[in-house]
Amino acid sequence: MAEDGPGDGSGVSGPPRYRGALHPDTWEQELEAIPMFMKRCPADIDASRQPELACLQSLLFDEEQSPAELARMYKNEGNEYFKEKDYGRAVAAYSEGLRKKCEDPELNAVLLTNRGAAHFHLGNYRSALNDATQAKKLKPTHLKAIIRGALCHMELKNFSEAIAWCEEGLQIDSTEKKLLETRVKADKLKRAEERDARKAKVMEKKEKCQREILLAAIKERNIKLVLEPSNEEEEISDGLAEISLDGFHSDSATGAKVHLDADGNLHWPVLFLYPEHEQTDFTVAFHENSRFIDHLMVMFAELPPWDLERKYLPSNLELYFEDEERNEMYEVNPEHTLLQVLQHERYFVKAGTPTVLVFAKCSPFSKKYFSGKKVHRL
Repeated sequence: MAEDGPGDGSGVSGPPRYRGALHPDTWEQELEAIPMFMKRCPADIDASRQPELACLQSLLFDEEQSPAELARMYKNEGNEYFKEKDYGRAVAAYSEGLRKKCEDPELNAVLLTNRGAAHFHLGNYRSALNDATQAKKLKPTHLKAIIRGALCHMELKNFSEAIAWCEEGLQIDSTEKKLLETRVKADKLKRAEERDARKAKVMEKKEKCQREILLAAIKERNIKLVLEPSNEEEEISDGLAEISLDGFHSDSATGAKVHLDADGNLHWPVLFLYPEHEQTDFTVAFHENSRFIDHLMVMFAELPPWDLERKYLPSNLELYFEDEERNEMYEVNPEHTLLQVLQHERYFVKAGTPTVLVFAKCSPFSKKYFSGKKVHRL
């Protein structure tokens, strides 16, 4: 370690002095027990058993000590903590030195640089950068401060600023290895960051174009889109909501969304509800020109385990959609395509997922379910 203390970030080993970190509940008492931080000298000191305490306390509480001399002692104490990798106490020691407000700008620059190094090891990169910046103002040619500032900018992913600090330091010493290495690394990461930003912008533009084409196709078919009510604090899900006047979006658990195929046909995620048994089926991509009966034939090729009465046969099913605004039910013709149903004047696609209710014909449950509702039958 150089005379001034911490270098460019690698601690220097040395004989241990103080071990362990300060406890959050007793740190004041622990700090008071350390010679450099005692507010008053103990009445009885055994110089033979506590030579360090006797020496330091005699110096610290000597009224003839100048601010610069006290600041230098705190700097040395901080350096010892730094060697022990006790960075928290090192920060405290350097801070005490700065509080002495000595008029030596070079000493203050060293205290700031060393405190910045300790902050850096604690992960306090912004505090470390602030110290390096202040140290550079006091001593513009202080390479350790410049190196520390460049490393802080690297950790904060401010690659352009890191390059600028490296260039400033290399004007002072063009052979400084740490600055040369950091500049190369910062330049590489900056280029990668700019490349990723360009790719993201191109992708965003492409996705926006695709959403606009998709929305135009939906509007062209006179399909009505509705946003499900949600908490005002919640953000709208990613999807068509960004460009739809109706705030349309898809937030199904599967992440399936309506899409256009190469032939310009829409494929929708469709939810089938079986209220009597509290069951559901989910079709990820229902072609708009497919008939409901074709899907029912596939879905009920084998009876589901919950259909104990064996009544959910394709020929024995009734389909409906519900107009919640009017509290009315509309029967769906199984021979109709999805597009025909979606184009119904009272059908509203909510949250990007068309929904159809399925009942067994003439079941007591359906009669009870329809009770109090106006039912539009075929």
